[in-house]
Amino acid sequence: MSDRTQLELALEQIRFARTYTLSLIDDLADDDWLAQPAGCPTNIAWQVGHLTMAQYMLTLFRVRGKEPIDESLAPKKFIRRYLKGTTPSQDPPEGGIAGLRRSFDGVYEQVLAELGEYADDQLQEIVKAPYAVYNTQLGSVFFCSAHEMLHAGQIGLIRRLLGKPPVR
Repeated sequence: MSDRTQLELALEQIRFARTYTLSLIDDLADDDWLAQPAGCPTNIAWQVGHLTMAQYMLTLFRVRGKEPIDESLAPKKFIRRYLKGTTPSQDPPEGGIAGLRRSFDGVYEQVLAELGEYADDQLQEIVKAPYAVYNTQLGSVFFCSAHEMLHAGQIGLIRRLLGKPPVR
């Protein structure tokens, strides 16, 4: 039997999901990020922005609330652009694709740096609705990796529609 905590398992799943997502985006040119193939209602930039926003909200925000550093990680304007139900834009995000990647990487790195300091019993607080699957902070952290894998599938499909070879 493993001595790993539930949080360690959740963070391991977040790392796995991110490694997979990176394998889907690392070879893309900037133009690929904003392209919306015919019949496709989204693009890779929106998917990555949405993952960034969601990871921040599901982990950092749900666990410890808003902190001053968050304005540099995921400013309000960024959050609003990539909320569920927003319309993907073919206009470059602020800071271009490089800026989007910095946010994507920055939130992920902050999650790993901060959340490792918690114990499972500290993450049993009930979160406010809406929530997906689990109603605790730890459940929210667990859902983060499943959410990323769902969107990784969409990124994989967009890659194929752009004529890119499959990664798996």
